[in-house]
This record gives sequence, C-alpha cells and structure tokens, in this order.
Amino acid sequence: MLKKINPWKNNKKPSSFHERIEQVKKENIPAHVAIIMDGNGRWAKKRSLPRIAGHHEGMKVVRKITRLASELGIKTLTVYAFSTENWKRPKSEVDFLMKLPEEFLGTFLPELIEENVRVEMIGEKDGLPGHTLRAVQKAMDCTSGNSGLVLNFALNYGSRAEILSAVKKFSKDCKEGIIAPEALTEEVFSSYLMTSSLQEPDLLIRTSGEIRLSNFMLWQIAYTEFWFTDVLWPDFNEDHFLEALEEYQGRQRRFGGVK
Repeated sequence: MLKKINPWKNNKKPSSFHERIEQVKKENIPAHVAIIMDGNGRWAKKRSLPRIAGHHEGMKVVRKITRLASELGIKTLTVYAFSTENWKRPKSEVDFLMKLPEEFLGTFLPELIEENVRVEMIGEKDGLPGHTLRAVQKAMDCTSGNSGLVLNFALNYGSRAEILSAVKKFSKDCKEGIIAPEALTEEVFSSYLMTSSLQEPDLLIRTSGEIRLSNFMLWQIAYTEFWFTDVLWPDFNEDHFLEALEEYQGRQRRFGGVK
C-alpha cells in the first residue's frame, strides 16, 4: 500500500471510492496489467497545445495509476512508453519523449523506493540516448531489491523485433549445442523473450478509442483480456482503471476450454 498519497485522497466521495477499491480487492485481481497509453497528442491538439504538453500530462497519469496498482496488489504494471515505430515522429517530439524518463524517475523514484516498487524495462537499449538509459538504469538499480509492484516500461520496444531476436538467440544456442531444436516448446520460446521473468498479461488496456495492438506483446497476449476506452490517456484516471478491473473480474477466462 502506498503511504504518502492515497489515490482517493482528493476524490469528492472518498468513502465510496475507498469502498469500491476494497470490493475490487476481494475479487480476482489481475496479476499483470499492460497499458497502451494512447491519445496524448490528440489531447493536446484539442486544447491548442503542442503535442509535448500531452505527453507531459500523460506522465502524471502514469504516477496515479502506478499508485493505485500498488494499492490493489497488482504484481506487474507494464506501460507502453515508446515503440520502435515512434522514431518516425518529429525530432523535437522524440527528443522530449526521451527526456521524460529523467523527469519522471527523477521526481518519482524516492517514492518508488520507499513503497517497494521495482522498476524494470523491456525494449532495445541500443539507440536510446545515454541520458535516457542512465535514468532508467539508475531506477532499476535503486529498486532492484524491492519485492512489490513491478513497474515495467516498454521503451524502444517492438514485439516483432523481440520475436525475431528470440528466434535468432534460439538458433544460435542450437548451433552451439546448448539446446536441441526438438526441445522447442512454447515455454522454452517464452524464455527467450524480453518478458521471460514476467507473467504474461492478464489484462490489456488501450486508451483513445483505437482498437489495435500496435506491435505490442504479440506473443504474450495470446489469452489476455482486452479493454478499450475512448478516453484519451491524459484524461484516464483511477475510476477508469477500476472500471477496467471490474469488467475483467466479470469475465470468464476459459483459455480455449469450457467452464
């Protein structure tokens, strides 16, 4: 539980919101929630602001949802922070996005350390600016001993590239005699992915009304429950997060079987 800031602290109906949280806790809590945070640019455009203003506002939402996820006992929260395709955006926007981890972790890291949150990252480190890598690595080092929520940043991440990399690593191990080709199973292949230490997502949330996966965790979400909302990421709040969890808890996950 986060001590310094209760996610319902400034809510107009703190008691009812607290009751809602307690009710969600009693049901099936997803161990791993992944979020495609979409709509920052459109949020800014609607307000005649530069796109970077939307990204900055979206960073604040990550903090709020991280706090609530920790409060709820979710084990892993993966946020799609920057895809391999995002390099196609204007240089000024990319440069700003690459500075956000420094700002975010620079101010939020002390709380993450105190509240037992562990920072992880999936994605290609090659190509990321040094200042971005240093900020993320510092957070990972400082929280490595924590045993609570894993806040996992998908940064410079693309699922197809991840899968191809896993195939190449497996092929190399086969050539070197480390593993036999016939030993390949789904479990073995998963161990070659960037998410090998994480449970596969139970719930995927995507904001902004887009209904696509955008090259995100294509292998890992084979049986993940999806929840889409028209809400732009900077407007996404604790109530929306609880709504996603409540809908998830009302579904039956059969994994191809019958119940």
